[in-house]
This record gives sequence, structure tokens and C-alpha cells, in this order.
Amino acid sequence: MSSPDPQRDGTPSSRLMTIALLGAGILVLAGGGAFYLASQKVARPVEAGAIAVRVGDKSCEPMDLTVPAGRSVFEIENASNRPIEWEILDGVMVVEERENIAPGFRSQLATRLKPGSYDITCGLLSNPRGKLTVIASAHSEAEKAKPPLKAFIGPLSEYKVYLVLQSGQMIQATKTLQNAIEAGDVAATKAAYGAARVAYRHVESVSGRIADIENAMDPVAAYLAGREQDPAFTGFHRIEFGLWRESSVAGLKPIADKLIADAATLRDRLKVLKFEPADLSGNSAREARRLAEGPVISGDSLYASDDLAEFAAAVDGLEKPVSLLLPLVAEASPETVKTVTDAFAATRAEIGKLGGTGTPVAYTDVPPDARKTLSASFMALADAIDRINPALGQE
Repeated sequence: MSSPDPQRDGTPSSRLMTIALLGAGILVLAGGGAFYLASQKVARPVEAGAIAVRVGDKSCEPMDLTVPAGRSVFEIENASNRPIEWEILDGVMVVEERENIAPGFRSQLATRLKPGSYDITCGLLSNPRGKLTVIASAHSEAEKAKPPLKAFIGPLSEYKVYLVLQSGQMIQATKTLQNAIEAGDVAATKAAYGAARVAYRHVESVSGRIADIENAMDPVAAYLAGREQDPAFTGFHRIEFGLWRESSVAGLKPIADKLIADAATLRDRLKVLKFEPADLSGNSAREARRLAEGPVISGDSLYASDDLAEFAAAVDGLEKPVSLLLPLVAEASPETVKTVTDAFAATRAEIGKLGGTGTPVAYTDVPPDARKTLSASFMALADAIDRINPALGQE
């Protein structure tokens, strides 16, 4: 029996199968190429405000571009006869690029650019490069001014440690004060009182906003119905009244005992108090303004009259959180750093003129005009500190 003839019985030969497969492959490739070209031809709609760049055989049109910092969209048209890539270069580093733009086609590139001078490629590597100048804008300054939240972790943590340490020092000074009261030593009690007040002033921009603690540790007699005789007249000023107005420690032990307990409560509160980045400078500005509008004009230590020493301590307390932010501010707004630094120096200078950094001068001897000048200095300090949060994009 003879072998079957594939051509006779209708079975296709292997040669025909090969030809058919090759033909199908060509059709697939052609279809893929057509799809690629169609996908470039049917590009996404041009975004409003897109900057047109036409890349020819020898150069770009335009060769020099200027755009505001922030987000920009470029529409790159390949007007040459070869596929191109278009790059934005910062020195030798590629900032952004679009590759394989076929002749006659367009491609969009969206990017965010910082202020500076960049190069742009214009087709062949041998072609001259164009220039892209990015200028600062309100948006870019705001973005530049807003550090990532993690940048505030260090300042927030360090300030929390400072508050706890200062409240701890206040507790120790208050215990020394208590011991002096028990010993009946008025002079030693006065010295310990001054040390405790310095530590208190260092944290008052925060503690002063905790109402129950403030009302227990630092109530002012003028705000109480019975004034100095009112049962709610406790804390620092009650001890101050006994030492300087009555020149005695009689009856002060229970006041000191409660003051120690309140100081311990304050320390515990400060340990767990939550801060936002804006609070660091915000609290200082608020406290500087409070001092300017009230205590500096009317006096705060009405019995000891050692306000200047306390104001000097208050400035130190205001400066601590601000100083932790200044490295961040320096990157965003160097002029704000200078304004704030100068304001702190000016306020200290005004206190120094009145004797607050040398021989003690009774605040009762400071005339009204001098108090107004010092008040204006604290107000200017508050205004300067108020510039920090906007400079850091916190408002």
C-alpha cells in the first residue's frame, strides 16, 4: 500500500503551515506598531497652561524657557525626523524626562521644579542644549517653607525635655523654700523663692495656659474678691506677700506644701502634654504679648518688686522653643531669623538698661515711660516670633 498524499487528502503541508505562521506574526507586529502609533496620536488632552516645546532637527523652540517654581506641564512635540527623548537636567542629573517620542508626535510631562537654572536636551545629543530657568513663586516659597512633619520631631522632643527639667528644678527650689520656711529663715526663703520663680518663668508660656494649675500656683490678688485675704490667694504670690509685705514666714508652710504638690502635678502634666509644631513659637508669641500688655505695664511682683529679674527669666523661656526652630526657619526665610534674633537682643537690652541683668532694681522705681518702652519691646518681640509659623508653612 502506498503512503497517503497530504495534498490529495486535504491535509496542509508543513511548508504551508510555516508560511501561515509567519504571516500571522507579521500581522501581529504590524498591529502592535499601529497601536503604538495610534496611542501616541490619540494623546491625552492637553492640560490647560501646558508649555509648548517644539524639538526640531537641530534645536528646540524656544531654546530659553522661564517658568515659576512648583508644578509645570510641558507638551513636547517632535518636529524632527528621528525619535527623541526630552530631558530636564540639573548638572549631570536627570530631573525629568520623556523617552521615545516618535517623529510628528507629542508627549506631555508634568513635574514639580524648585527655583534654579536647568538644561534641556533638544533632540540629538550633539545638538546644543536649551535653558530652563525656574523662578521663585508664592507657591514655591510656601512649599519650600513647609518642612516635613518629621523635621519637627527633634525640636518638639527637646522642648518637652526642657519643660520637664525646668519643672523639676522648680520643685527642688520650692522644696528648698519649704525647708527655709520651716527653719524660720526669711532671707534664705527669699533666695529660694527667686530661684523657684526663675524656673517657673521658663515654663510659663505653657503652664500659663493650663488654667487650674495657673490659678493654683500663680493667682493674682487683684483678681480675687477678698484680695490678699481671700482663701484662694495661694501659691507663689501668697508666699511673696508674706516674705516682703509682712517680712515673716508665719503661716507659709501649708502654702509651700501645696505649692510643691502643684509643681509636681505641673511636671506630670508637661510630660504627657501634646504639642503641635505651631505651638512651639505660637506659645512664645502669645506669652510675649501677654507680658507686654499686662505685667510689664502694671508690674507682676507687686510685693518683691523684682519684676526685671523675672522678665529676664521669661525671655529665656520664650527663646528656648524658638531657638529650636531657627535652623528650619533659616532654610525657608533667613530674614525672619534675623528679625527674631534682633528682637530678642533688643528686649534683653531694654531690660538691661533698667538694671534687670545686674544690681537689682525695684520695679516700683521704673517710671511709666520706661515701662512703656519695655512693653513696646516685648510687643515687637511677639510680632517677630509670629513670623515663624508662616515662614514654616504652619499657617
